[in-house]
Amino acid sequence: MKQFFGKSQNGNLREAVKGLQNPQLIILLSNGDQFEEHVKELERLFPHVPSIGCIGMSYDTKVVEKGVSVVAFWDGVTAAANVLERVSTTPVKYIERLQRDVSKVNGTQKDTICIDLCSGNDACVLTTIYSVLKHKNISLVGGTGDGGRVSANGKVYNDAVAYALVKNDGGKIKAYKENIYHPMGKYRFIASGTDKENYLLGELNGKSAKRVYQDILHVTEEQILTQTFKNPFGRVHGNEICIISIKEVKGDALACFRQVNDSDVLIMLELGDYKAIVRNTIQTIRKDFTKISAVFSVNCLFRYLLFTDNQYMDDYLRDMSTLGNHAGLVGYGEHYNNRFVNQSMTCVVFE
Repeated sequence: MKQFFGKSQNGNLREAVKGLQNPQLIILLSNGDQFEEHVKELERLFPHVPSIGCIGMSYDTKVVEKGVSVVAFWDGVTAAANVLERVSTTPVKYIERLQRDVSKVNGTQKDTICIDLCSGNDACVLTTIYSVLKHKNISLVGGTGDGGRVSANGKVYNDAVAYALVKNDGGKIKAYKENIYHPMGKYRFIASGTDKENYLLGELNGKSAKRVYQDILHVTEEQILTQTFKNPFGRVHGNEICIISIKEVKGDALACFRQVNDSDVLIMLELGDYKAIVRNTIQTIRKDFTKISAVFSVNCLFRYLLFTDNQYMDDYLRDMSTLGNHAGLVGYGEHYNNRFVNQSMTCVVFE
């Protein structure tokens, strides 16, 4: 299989798709002002080709901040795309669409990936999607776009998740998740006073979540939102740690980018040697694959900001491109199988 990446920094879709022929699947990554226009134009240019899309920055060896880009798979790919609607209330109502597409693609754990782009309410919809994928052990990689809108097959949806099933007819696939944080000290908290709907974290071990964070890290209230780049929370889930980023301060509480529940066990995390971790991820992928056709990834917005502030983003993209054709989305939350995580990178590698 092959991966195409085309871009236009000024939002010209025809420029972005120049040279694209016979795609089996298209992923549209656009800006908020032109998103609906681009969705319609893409369908006119490539009618009946399965497609999904969202609003967000994208990249190959450079970042496209406000334009438009197109990622497409072709030559040895079987694909299907659709949408689950009403993800905040009843996404299960549309689950037969995914079940039909899984059967249609007829993939396996070794050769098939599900790529999803979500408008929000990630945790709920991931549980729904993975309830179908797990029967064939198909992995999922994806993320949340901006603006609360996604697209599938030429139509724009609110409160929805667009998904694509991609089968590599000529080789294997494998999904990866990269975490550049590790536990800080022996801090361990029980969450309480949470608000699931607004992603609020009220208390840690019975004390104000804001005050606990400030006291441990010696930061002012104004510094909390930048400190979370270095010190997010982690939610302990079995042997895994899901990163939880702080979005804003709400009185004595902290609003987060993902849901926290009463009685969740949280820990404090700190930034590791991210350059060494990236090198290790690349080495791991090289060990798993002798030949790579493409890499599609989702990098958290906070990682993008952190890497950019440290003049590392260009080097990061250049290093990832040594694996082969690498492209992806800057997301507002990353998906890995049934997990909704923050400040992470998830990717799928195609042989």
